[in-house]
Amino acid sequence: MATKKEEKEFEKERRKYNKERMKRMKEEGLEKYFTPEQIRYNRNSKIVGAVWPVFRFLILFGLGFVIMYPLLFMISTAFRPNEQMSDPSIVWLPKSFTLDNLKQTAAVMKFDVWNPSSPLDNTVLNTIVLNIISSMLQVITCSITGYGFARFKFKGRNLLFAIVILMIIVPPQITTIPLYLQYAYFKLFGIIPLYGGDGKPLSIINSGLTMYLPAMFANGIKAGLFIYIFRQFFRGLPKELEDAAYLDGCGPLETYIKIMVPNAKTSFLTVFLFSIVWYWNDFYVSSSFFTESHTVALMLKNLDANLQQQLFDGQSVSVRQIIVWLESGCLLSITPLLIMYVFLQKYFVEGVERSGLTGM
Repeated sequence: MATKKEEKEFEKERRKYNKERMKRMKEEGLEKYFTPEQIRYNRNSKIVGAVWPVFRFLILFGLGFVIMYPLLFMISTAFRPNEQMSDPSIVWLPKSFTLDNLKQTAAVMKFDVWNPSSPLDNTVLNTIVLNIISSMLQVITCSITGYGFARFKFKGRNLLFAIVILMIIVPPQITTIPLYLQYAYFKLFGIIPLYGGDGKPLSIINSGLTMYLPAMFANGIKAGLFIYIFRQFFRGLPKELEDAAYLDGCGPLETYIKIMVPNAKTSFLTVFLFSIVWYWNDFYVSSSFFTESHTVALMLKNLDANLQQQLFDGQSVSVRQIIVWLESGCLLSITPLLIMYVFLQKYFVEGVERSGLTGM
């Protein structure tokens, strides 16, 4: 098959040939042999060929600016001294740059705190630990579940898969109260009550288990979507791979580990990145079960109040007065995700294409 470079060269030569041919026909007076429809078509093609590139550029430039505007404003504001926010002569480029906004915001959000006795007081480290463990558990359990739906036939499969689809549709707010009661008065398998050392009912509120347990049972954030992605991918793999493994003496679990997992590396990476991003940005679930632990989403949600308390001694100030610190907090929050995406963009896009997610 021809490469993209060869296709471009061929298209360039074809256009050049057609242009020279039309010029030659005009010089020789052969245009009189064209029908009115042909003449009209050639004229319209020239107009469209001249106007469409300009129109396309304007559309892409406009959409790109709308999408990039919040990020550009964030970067411009985060490195700007606060007093320059009131200067009408400054729009995008500040007269001077400063890192004090980022340093002060990092201190308020506990990004730069390192306590050897309790390293999880660092917001970033605490969030990374919660995210990675939850995402890894969720990838493992959702992949096994998706493989089961894709390859095994059993009674009630369609009903169970319909429940999986409902996991995508039903908002988490509906299940928050039952989950909170389950975690506050934790029972093993929801039946056997457990008690702590003080004789009180065991509570796992403010514990990472509130995120680990749902992920362990393929019921974490967006688990229904992840199961669907794995199901679609495994359904697209040739059945002969499994048949050959069974002939070699592999059981279902061994076939999954040795045959399916290596072929689904891109889907694993895609689901893992999706999971990381959603856990990183989630504040509703974490705010429901955490009152003491610090995560990036929670610190960003409470940044306004924390800034007023720590930088302005509890005085009430307008958003306009503290916008440079708010934008600095947003920039600090998304920087790890941007760095991760820059290095893994190629594999992420490939995984989305091969997983069948684009066909949803």
